[in-house]
Amino acid sequence: MTDDKATYRRQGFGKGLDLDGPFGLLIIDFVNGFLDPAVFGGGNIAAAMERTIGLLDEARRRRWPVAHSRIVFADDDADRNVFAMKVPGLLTLKESSSNSAIVPQLAPEPGELVVRKTVPSAFFATGLGPWLTQRGVRTLVVAGCVTSGCVRSSVVDAMSLGFLPLVVRDCVGDRAIGPHEANLFDMSEKYAVVMDLSDTLKLVEARTAGSAVATGGAGVC
Repeated sequence: MTDDKATYRRQGFGKGLDLDGPFGLLIIDFVNGFLDPAVFGGGNIAAAMERTIGLLDEARRRRWPVAHSRIVFADDDADRNVFAMKVPGLLTLKESSSNSAIVPQLAPEPGELVVRKTVPSAFFATGLGPWLTQRGVRTLVVAGCVTSGCVRSSVVDAMSLGFLPLVVRDCVGDRAIGPHEANLFDMSEKYAVVMDLSDTLKLVEARTAGSAVATGGAGVC
């Protein structure tokens, strides 16, 4: 155990969450621009998107509520905000922009929510929270990019609203691996359970079958 992890354990971080259904899936910002290293992509984002295809297929097979998010600014930049001041290129993400469009491999189907946002969190000033609540979601499975930004902020807000976040480690990505790993560690210790896709599917199967499966923040990251 690293010194950092030992400190967290001594102070009582990293406890488990009693993950149980109903499950929902949130896919954050897997849009063309974030898959293109010349725009906002790079790192392990492409690999995470490819892994998410199987996760989305499983969610649809199980008829989970599925929500997608994308960053969309007004054509006249009237909603320019601090986020866009820090990252001016975000203002190129318009409703009709190809870079703002969800990648074809994960294209939403009828009945799936598409959240348009101008800040990192998919929950802030959107209808996502009530939409999930209306559908009875308890455990929110999270995929998307980037881990250190929009994924993390959405996970914190999900936890703050009372959802149990399950971050699928190999289905989230970042343009830089250092921030990716650091934020997975931090989310695992404070806000969510972090586990690989294979373990996520085993958990879901067990919970759906009524089996009691212990999950923990410790050791799953």
